[in-house]
Amino acid sequence: MAKKDVNKDKKKNNFFKEVKAELKKVTWPTFKKLVNNTFAVVSIVLILSVIVFILDVCFENINKFGVEKLKSFVSSETENEETTDKTGEETEEDNNFEGIDLTTDEESGEGVEENQTENSTTTESENEPEA
Repeated sequence: MAKKDVNKDKKKNNFFKEVKAELKKVTWPTFKKLVNNTFAVVSIVLILSVIVFILDVCFENINKFGVEKLKSFVSSETENEETTDKTGEETEEDNNFEGIDLTTDEESGEGVEENQTENSTTTESENEPEA
């Protein structure tokens, strides 16, 4: 067993000697080059981060505007279809979709049954004649 330990020590010493010899062959940059390269990397990273931030804000606003526009378009189109029958005359039912939340049940955390109960109570109170 003594031979194995000696061979391991020789391999370790050999490895570190080879590493030291390779590091002596490396051409190290001067301090001026190091500062210039560091400045270039930091400035490029800052410029790219500003560009990504601007694009993020733009896409967020476009998405927000687009989603709100689609919600209003869908609700107004649905309201128009349900308030007029095929002949073009208005029906007795007047559906109001302003109070309905158009988010999915998963996003809002509410159950489908809760939304249906709210909608049915709103419809019943609207259909009652005023005294």
